[in-house]
Amino acid sequence: MDKIKQQLDALWPVVMGVGLNILWALLALFVTWIAAKLVSRAIGRLTERGIDETLVPVLDTLAVWGTYVVGGLVVLDIFGANTTSLVALLGAAGLAIGLALKDTLQCIAAGFVLLGLRPFRVGETIQFGSTIGTVRKVGLFTTELDTVDGLRVSAPNDKVWGETLTNFTRNASRRIEIIASIAYGDDIETGMNVLRRLVAEEPRILADPEPAFAVRALADSSVNLHLRAWTTTADYWDVYWSLMKQLKPALEAEGLTIPFPQRELHIVNQAEKRPLEKAVHE
Repeated sequence: MDKIKQQLDALWPVVMGVGLNILWALLALFVTWIAAKLVSRAIGRLTERGIDETLVPVLDTLAVWGTYVVGGLVVLDIFGANTTSLVALLGAAGLAIGLALKDTLQCIAAGFVLLGLRPFRVGETIQFGSTIGTVRKVGLFTTELDTVDGLRVSAPNDKVWGETLTNFTRNASRRIEIIASIAYGDDIETGMNVLRRLVAEEPRILADPEPAFAVRALADSSVNLHLRAWTTTADYWDVYWSLMKQLKPALEAEGLTIPFPQRELHIVNQAEKRPLEKAVHE
């Protein structure tokens, strides 16, 4: 019994030390969790101070994970781990993981390039490849967009950066182009006047740059008149649809015709052709 008591007496300080370390570690984890929440909330309010909304998700992710890493190092230090060696070990492991996950790292690198150069921001409508949508979030790995038909698209950052990007909403104004086809028997100047009247009656069309009217092509079945006019980006589709709706009745009111595709067929009578061929050969 004395020997057991002696062993217990010797073991008790060790148990107390480990127990205290566990309590301190749990406290450190709790503080880390609270700190991560506070950091995330503070970064979420950066938009109120003029920080671009596009940067917020990435900053939030980096700050939260950085807080957890610091908290983890504190816990390891509580248990007496050699954090210096651990950091070196993590660096070596990170190199190996980086080589294995090079495609993922390309997404991260492309994400930072997109955030640095800012070819688009949250809320802007873009196209890359065949994908068109409104940007909702630029993360470390993916860019999220909402398409015009209500779908959520999540595209790897390197795929977005690797394509030619078209930003539909970055500039303040856009040019509308409309083709009006009239028949060859119609008066061209009358058709031009119809286009000029439509532009004059549309207050959302900008005076500068000045609208342009021209004959675009003498096509197979029609004379194609070309209208170019500028409007604000926000009004682009409303103005375009309004002009297209008014175009047909306006042309018809002036007696102009929108022709269907036509072809002229010349049929040669074979019975009449044979005597002529015979005479030529003789």
